[in-house]
Order: sequence, then structure tokens, then C-alpha cells
Amino acid sequence: MFSRWNWVACGFYLVLNVCSPDASGGLVQSCGHIIPESPVLALGSNFTALCILNESCLDFGNIYANQIIWKIKNRLVPKEQYREINRTVSSVTFNDTSSLATPLTCNILADGQIEQNIYGITVTVGLAPEKPKNLSCIVHQMSRFTYVMTCTWNPGRHTFLDTKFRLRYSWPEEVFPDCIPKDVNNSCTITDIQFFVNTEIWVEAANALGKAESDPLVVDPIDIVKPLSPQNVSVSSGILPTVLKLSWENWISDAVMTLKFNIRYRIIDDTNWMEVPSEDTASPRTSFSVQGLRPYTEYVFSIRCMKEDGVGYWSDWSEGKTGITTEDQPSKGPPMWRIIDASHSPALWTVHLMWKALKPFEANGVILQYEVTVRDKSSLSSPLKKYNVTSTNHTLQLPKGTYEVTLIARNSVGASPPSVLLIPESNSKAPVKNLRTLPKHDKLWVGWTAPNSYVLKYVIEWCLVSSSSDCIIEWQIALGDVQGIDLKGIKPFKCYLITVYPLYADGQGSGQSVKAYLKQDRPSKGPTVQTKKVGKAEAVLTWNHLTVEEQNGFIRNYTILYKTIDGNETVVTVDPSKTEYTLSSLTSDTLYTVRMMASTDNGSRTGPDFTFTTQKFGRGEIEAIVVPVCLAFLLIVLLGVLFCFNKRDLIKKHIWPIVPDPSKSNIAQWSPQVPAKHNFNSKDHMYPEGSFTDVSVVEIEADDKKSFSEQDLKPFDLLKKEKSTSEGHSSGIGGSSCMSSPRQSVSDSDEGETTQNTSSTVQYSTVVLNGYRDQTPVQVFSRSESTQPLLDSEERSEDHAGGADSTAQRQQYFRQNGGQDETNTDRPCFERTNQITHADEGDLVGFVQLQISGQSSQPLGLGMEKNTQEAALSNVLQTRTEGQTVRPETVEENPLSVDEIPKSYLPQTVRQGGYMPQ
Repeated sequence: MFSRWNWVACGFYLVLNVCSPDASGGLVQSCGHIIPESPVLALGSNFTALCILNESCLDFGNIYANQIIWKIKNRLVPKEQYREINRTVSSVTFNDTSSLATPLTCNILADGQIEQNIYGITVTVGLAPEKPKNLSCIVHQMSRFTYVMTCTWNPGRHTFLDTKFRLRYSWPEEVFPDCIPKDVNNSCTITDIQFFVNTEIWVEAANALGKAESDPLVVDPIDIVKPLSPQNVSVSSGILPTVLKLSWENWISDAVMTLKFNIRYRIIDDTNWMEVPSEDTASPRTSFSVQGLRPYTEYVFSIRCMKEDGVGYWSDWSEGKTGITTEDQPSKGPPMWRIIDASHSPALWTVHLMWKALKPFEANGVILQYEVTVRDKSSLSSPLKKYNVTSTNHTLQLPKGTYEVTLIARNSVGASPPSVLLIPESNSKAPVKNLRTLPKHDKLWVGWTAPNSYVLKYVIEWCLVSSSSDCIIEWQIALGDVQGIDLKGIKPFKCYLITVYPLYADGQGSGQSVKAYLKQDRPSKGPTVQTKKVGKAEAVLTWNHLTVEEQNGFIRNYTILYKTIDGNETVVTVDPSKTEYTLSSLTSDTLYTVRMMASTDNGSRTGPDFTFTTQKFGRGEIEAIVVPVCLAFLLIVLLGVLFCFNKRDLIKKHIWPIVPDPSKSNIAQWSPQVPAKHNFNSKDHMYPEGSFTDVSVVEIEADDKKSFSEQDLKPFDLLKKEKSTSEGHSSGIGGSSCMSSPRQSVSDSDEGETTQNTSSTVQYSTVVLNGYRDQTPVQVFSRSESTQPLLDSEERSEDHAGGADSTAQRQQYFRQNGGQDETNTDRPCFERTNQITHADEGDLVGFVQLQISGQSSQPLGLGMEKNTQEAALSNVLQTRTEGQTVRPETVEENPLSVDEIPKSYLPQTVRQGGYMPQ
């Protein structure tokens, strides 16, 4: 406990001892210090520092040197570098000062717990200055009488310390003030200099680690002068068109030094300078005439000067001045060429003459006009034709032949030498061989092999090939001893047509042509493919060539790529000259996708996809199927027609059965009694009470159906099936059905009576007494829905009747039990009365009437032959003699249903073994 408080008190004492102010206002003496104090050290050297403790701190706090620790920028120095010299001194050693940093501090660790700083120093690490090198000086002329000297040197490596440089100079017996650089460490300017005296000049560099001096430079300032360039330069034209005169002014006195000059010049649009030979301007002067210039050419001139003996420095070039030489006559004739158009008439040429404008150095002035002379060499007597032209082309109409064309260019001074072009009648001379092209940077080289004959010169034509415009020809002339030339102005990715003509002294060779590209690229687009014809296993593809603008190079091949929806792609390579190709071995009735790719030397481009479907049948397969089928069908139709023609009676009998014509019926001849004629003129007596003249019914009772065979009962079944179609029509005998409604009927007599509308329905009925096709006859009543009017004999039945008694007897004889009875109106409409009276045979068949239905407007006839009537009567009489009792009887307990009522809606004709339609 005591020890802890003891160390706390010691630490508090150290703080007070280090930081407390003394009576004089300064700090109290520290408990220790470090030596050396703020040292400057050489980079990479050894360094040892000592921390010395004060005795006063030792007496009070029991602090000793073995408790000292060293730190570099708050980083602990390893204890291996410590050394305790005595109880108050501790040292630290660094073998390489490169690792040192600021600050370096000495600290005390009291009781192993409290760390207290005793002292700290700043350590500076750097290098000593090197010896300055490459000292040089130059005297600049600032004005006519003002000069300054500037010296420069190489300061050497960076020292990391504050290094001072001084430029020092002196005469043998006098030392001048030092020149101290400002803001730089490698140059200094001296304003006070003296010519014609040798001056010693050197540089001194110094910092905390040392000092160094350069080698001295001894020089007379007059020998290092850089004078001002000549001033007020002017250029004037001379007498000759190839001479210009220059004048200028020197700004340095000849008493100070004499000068020599350099003159340079160039054409104004050129970048290359030319110089006048130095020996021509090596003496002092203020003017000079430059010769050998081009006439009528603008030049730029510049001049510089230096000390005549060549010691010192050249001045800067003066500002450029321009001048133009005077005109001279053209130095050469214009290059000339022609294009012959014989398309309109083979015997008459259209000759397009064209020539190039002379270059400025060839024209030697402004060309005012061109003189064209044409001479027909095939006719010596033909006069010369002369033309004055101001443009660079001219068109002539000449007969086919050999001509010599001469061209002269003229300016204000004179005329050029003539240019001669021979136009032969035919290009019969040898052409060039092995014409070829080769791209070279931005130029296209055209080479050829010369013919065996001597060639004066070559004409090279070229034009840009275009699909939308004509080929505009450019041309160039090459000398006869060359076999290649560079074409300038050629654009990349464009196709050019190049033609070379050899020109001989007595004629011209035919031209050889080649197409070329300066640079190639892949096509701008791919070909668009289509189908020309599609078959079962093949398809003919067609496409158009890419335009020359879209090709961007030579098309080397076309590639066709086709596949099915889920199949692998097939590749076919096609020659670039073709525009059609046939795909074979295809699958029938299959969808194919095809696309086409065009390739150049630098890439390919694919066109859009195109789909097509192969046919299901091949060529001729459909015809092979259809033609036999059609022939077979025609044969079948022909056989059917022949068969129908041969069996026409049988077919007519089944399809169009013979329907009896009621108008030809003789039913009235055997009918014993005829119903009374209606009075159609009176609406009040259409249906008199208790009178049923519309329908006459004969019903024959068959008490025992077992006595009839199944074949005999079929007509009843047929009548039952027609129940649904008979609703709404008359269904009773002796009157209208309770379900039938009044309908209109038309009575048409043989005597031409007027047609009258009635509200009643006249029904026809007959008694079927014979079986169908020799079967056992069944007594059936059937009726017809025919709207055929009653026969005149039937409508006038009163001529054959015996008066009212017979009518009453007939009504009573055929009265229906379910009819319109005044005393029993509630009885069912469909109750039947089955009765057989002992009437005569004529009574059984006499009451046959025709029903006129409201649904049909076509008359139906009922014809019965006389033998049929007799057979029916005999059958009835036979039936009665067999013991069957036929009597009127009302069946009320077991009334027949509607379905059981046998009925028919067609007129019936009963014959023995004959046909009876149902």
C-alpha cells in the first residue's frame, strides 16, 4: 500500500518538475535532456543519441537510467539498441538513419506502470550537395545597346535539405557580387557585363551537411552573344521571273561585331524550307537577291544572323515575309487524252478531248486559253481545224480515221510547247501484260509488264464503279520507261476500274482493265434469297447480286444455309457468279428456313431468313392420281346413265308412281247414292244441322282380329303411324273432326264453273276390299288429304238420287256415333261405330268421296277401273255369306284410341294382286 502511494507521489513530482513555471516565468529545469540537440544527419549513416537525467530527479523520485525507454514518432525502439552508460545516462544507436523519423523521445517508465516523457528532439536526414555540372552562359541582346548574360547548370541530386546555390564571377583582379537564383536552383542572370574581358564564372552549392563548387568557366562575353534577328525584312520582284530581292536591317553595331547571315525560303503552300548556300551570305550585308525561283510563284522568306567568325550563337529566325515572282511562258504543254464514242454511228466518232490544267510551276502564270489543232492524217489535203477553248475539254464530231491533235496553253507572256496526241483508226498495237494492283498505305499501286515494242508513254484510266451513276473517268500519264505508278485519291471500300493504254510513236495499244479495291470490308448487307420453284424434294433458290456499293470488296463466294425447324443446318457454297441454285434431297411437305451469306476477303454478312414448304406430291404424282380417278368416275357415271336408261320404267314406277287422276274418275257411275250437293252460294247453309255431307265413311267391323293374318293387319299399323301428321284435319266420318279447322276448298267442274271459296273440307274416301299384292284382303277405310274438287257428276248427285228420303237414308247409313249429335254433344269425337248393313253391293262402294286438304293445292285423282269395283263387291258379298254378322253397334265401353284408328291420306286403288300406295 505504501509502495503504490510512493510511486504516485513520484510521478506527480516529475510532472511538476517538468511542467511547473519557475519564479521568473520560464519553465522549471527538465528532469533530463538528449544530446545532440536537433541533429542533421546524412542519409544512411550511423547515429547515437544520449539521454541524461538530472540529479535532482534522482534524489526525489528514485528514477534511474535503466528505466528509460526510447521512441521514434511514438513507436517503441527495440531495447537491443539501448545501452545504459551509468545510472543517469542511457544511449540508443541506429545503424541506418533511413529508418529515423521525427521526433525521437526519451521516456521514463516508473514502477513499470506510469510512462512519462522526459525529452524529445527533431532529427533531420538528408544528403550533402553534389558538384554542379555543365555550367554554360549566353549573352542575349535585349535591344540595340542592352545585353544580359544568363548562366545555367545542372544542380545534381535532390538533397532533401535546404541547399543554397550561388553564381559567382570575377576578373583577375576584381570580384563581383554573387548572383543568387530566384525560385530556381539551376540558372541565374547577370545584368552587368563587359565585353572583351575574360571573366571567370563558377557555381557554389551548400547545405547543413556540406558545400560543393562547380568547375570554373572562363569566357569573354563577346564570344557568347546571341544577337537579335534582322529587322524590317522586305521582298521585291526582280527583273527576271526567277529572282526575288530581300532587304533587312541589322540591330547590332559593326563596331561591336560583324555578322553573317542565313536565308531560307519555301513555296507558300509547302512545308519544306530551302536555304541559300551559306557561303553566299557569309559576309556582312543588308540585302540579297535569291535566284532560281519558279515564275509566278509565291514564296516565304526568313533570315537569321550571328558573329561573322562563327563564335557565339545564331539569332532567331526573323518573321516570314512573302513575295511573288513574275510570269513566264508555260514550261510544258498540258497532258491530253481522249474518249471515243462510236455508239451512235460506227462511221462517225464523237471524240471527247480532255486535258489537265498545268500546275502553277508549269503554267508560270495565268492560262488565258487553249489552242486545239486537229489534222486528219489519212487525208493530206484536208485542212487543219483550229479551236480556241478556255475550258479543259472539247468535243469533236469526226469521221472514223486517224487524227493528230495538238494542244497549246497560252498566258500573258507566251505559249507552251505543244502537246501531241495521236488518235489511230484502230488500237492494233500490242497491249500491256500482267496488269495488277497492290494497296500501299493510302495509295493504290498499279503495275504492268511492258510490251516488247518501244512505248512513248502510258495512259492510266480509272473510275469509281457505281450502280447508280456513270463511271467518271480520271486519268494520268506515265513515262514509257516506268512499269508502275501510284494512284492518289483512291477511297477505301470502293471499287475502281483501272485501264492501261500503251502509246506508241505510230499508234496505240488496246487497253487492259482490272478492278481493284484500296481496302476491303465485309458486305454492308447479305443477299435476299427467294424461291423460284418448289417441288417435293427440291427447291430452286434465286437471288440478286449485291450492288457494288453494298459489296465493299470482291465477293469470293455465296454460302446457302438451310434447315428444318428441328433439324441440323446444312451449308452449301455457291460460285459468286451465279444467281440461282437448286436444293435437292429435301423432305416432302416440310417447312425449311434458308438464308444466304456473302463473303469477301475481310468478312461475311448474312441476309434475312426465308421460309418455304416443300410440296406433298411431286411433279406428275397428282396427275397420276387424279386422272385415273376422274376416268373411273366418268366411267361409273356413264354406266349409271346407261343402267338408268335401260331400267327407266322400273325406276319411274318406284320414284314417280302413277297417281290416279280424279278428273277422269268414273266413281259416279257405280256409286249407288251420291251425297247432296252443297249450296256454296249461301254461307248460312254450309253445314245444316244434322247434316254431314263433307265426309262419307264406311267402317267394317272385325270382331276377331285373329282371323286376319299379320300381313293383313299391316295397313292398320301404317294408318296408326300417320296419326301425328293428320292432326288438325278432319278425322271423322260424316262430319269434320273436332280437331280440324275449317279450310278453303276450290270446286272446279268440267263445265267451267266459277271457282268458289268454301269453309268446309271435302274429303275423299274409299273402301279397300282387296289385299296388297295378292294378300288376304282386309276391310279398311282410308282417306285422302287431297284438295282436288269433286267431280261434276258427284257434285250433281241429285240427278241420280231419289229425293230427300234417299238422302236421309244415306246419312243414317253412314252416320258416325261420335258425330255432331244434338242430344249427346259431350261424347268423344273419336268414338267409332262399327257397322255392316244389308245394303246392296252398290251401297258399299257408292259413297266414295275425295277429301280436299287445306295443306295441299295439287289435285289428286281417284280412278277405279270397273273390274276392280266388281272384285270389291264380290269380296264384300262373300264376306257377308260366310256368316259374319255386320250390324250397327256403338262401342262405348272400349272406344278405340286415336292411334288405333286405321287411316290413310292418299287415294287408294285396289286391284286384285295390284299396287296399293300407302
